[in-house]
Amino acid sequence: MPAAASTFARRVVQAFACAMLALLPEHASAVEPARSAELPSPRFRHDGPEAEAFGMSEGYPRCAGLEYVQQRRCRVGAFSAFDALFPARRVPAPTEATPFRRASTEPVVRYRFAGRERTIDEYLDRRPITGFLIAKGDTILVERYQYGRTDRERMASFSIAKSLVGLLVGIAVEERAIRSIDDVAQAYVPALEGSAYGKTPIRALLQMRSGVWFREDYADPTSDIYTLARLTLQHDPGGSLEAVKRFDWRRAPPGEYFSYSSADTVVLGLVLAAATGRPVSEYAAEKLWKPLGAEADASWIVDATGQEVTYAYFNAVLRDYARLGRMLADNGWSQGKSVVPTAWLRASRSDPIDTGSALIRYGYHVWLSPDATRYLLRGLRGQTLLADPETKLVLVQTALDSGDFLELELSELWAALRAQLR
Repeated sequence: MPAAASTFARRVVQAFACAMLALLPEHASAVEPARSAELPSPRFRHDGPEAEAFGMSEGYPRCAGLEYVQQRRCRVGAFSAFDALFPARRVPAPTEATPFRRASTEPVVRYRFAGRERTIDEYLDRRPITGFLIAKGDTILVERYQYGRTDRERMASFSIAKSLVGLLVGIAVEERAIRSIDDVAQAYVPALEGSAYGKTPIRALLQMRSGVWFREDYADPTSDIYTLARLTLQHDPGGSLEAVKRFDWRRAPPGEYFSYSSADTVVLGLVLAAATGRPVSEYAAEKLWKPLGAEADASWIVDATGQEVTYAYFNAVLRDYARLGRMLADNGWSQGKSVVPTAWLRASRSDPIDTGSALIRYGYHVWLSPDATRYLLRGLRGQTLLADPETKLVLVQTALDSGDFLELELSELWAALRAQLR
């Protein structure tokens, strides 16, 4: 992987390495029916691991602006109310939601991690997870909430939003609003003409191979990702358009190699809005949220110009993320209707991008399993949506913090689910 590839990308690679190990015989896990008569999910608890450090005694304050970056006590409140911190546009749900059934009892999931057998209860007792859901087909098997969060709060997606943009681009291509993904960005956004990003093909943006220098290092506050966040979230008058113009040094031709970059997604969002002639949120509501049969309004944070901050900051309730995952597991279909063209998803998987490791691939703005058959949507600090078309399993997790061990353990758990819940 190139030196500029993000810490985030490296952690995902490590997580998939562990997932592969989890499928070996010595990592055998078991999923069995619950022996106790537990109430069907959802299940709620007011506390969670290190709850005091995350602000429990203060009522989980959301604080202001970007204070959550440095102050852990602000994260629970901020990550479940981003649209109260920053201006946002609503993504309305349809009048009727597509249903989920519920298992009468939770399955007891057993997996191995760090040399011992573990359960979901132990996972949640040790990890800073706000919401956790497992579904198979149209049945929810597990739905849990911690830190006083509920199934009515819109949880932050962070970079899961990038994958939404990729799906919307696929719909726009199907509708011919975008004529070809081999068109360059300035063909739709004339204000980018002459810039490095303006000359970049949409395909290269989708595959994170723009060749434009952008340093995405979340551990370094001087990194380009923090500059981009300040310019888009803190309402610099130029918004997303002027922000990406600052990143104008091309270090390689488009399509040459993979380097994860939130700025690439910002440009895709500008292309999408210009090509459709509509705000990204409005297009998402019509083409994704309503066809999915979402049960609650979502929201998307906007910059000073009203453009959605498309590299992150989409917010939705947990079950609606699960509906998105269910659609991916059904190859673009929901309730007997096509939502995202199957041909687009197939194309995304057919020529997966080498990320520098044989253990993970990248498609059109979505991470893929090594064999490019399973979807991984992941955002900063542990936000995760996994979807498996073979088993029809979906896993959604929202979280307060991440790290190598959390991601590795989740991969072990996911591998156990796939092996046992067929």
